[in-house]
Amino acid sequence: MRIAIINGPNLNLLGTREPSIYGVTTFEQFLSELRAQMPEVELEYIQSNVEGEIINALHSCMGRCKGVILNAGGYTHTSIAIADAVAAIGLPVVEVHISNVFAREEYRKTSFIASKCIGSITGLGLNGYRLAVQHLISL
Repeated sequence: MRIAIINGPNLNLLGTREPSIYGVTTFEQFLSELRAQMPEVELEYIQSNVEGEIINALHSCMGRCKGVILNAGGYTHTSIAIADAVAAIGLPVVEVHISNVFAREEYRKTSFIASKCIGSITGLGLNGYRLAVQHLISL
């Protein structure tokens, strides 16, 4: 079973970016642990700071993946195009945010992609990705 994890802008800086909000673990460190904990799942990882590349990554999941975990980063609050791509691919997508976006700036409280996803996990740190994988496995 293959599940894609797609991370958006600035998530390549995890481990050093605002550690008080995002922690000190890099995504690669976390992903290595997650793969070890869930060897039955093939976790494909894509990170891009470019909106069009995120859309292309979503499209590439069609016919190959059981589901997608998407942390669109700042594009969550701005990108109708990514929301349209989520709706178009016909796969279950779980929206994940490391921080609690509802406890942050007002503009972060709007997600254009949430209504296209089967669920959203916010504020549980990197553990949100683990929970999203577990949910997609259960479908």
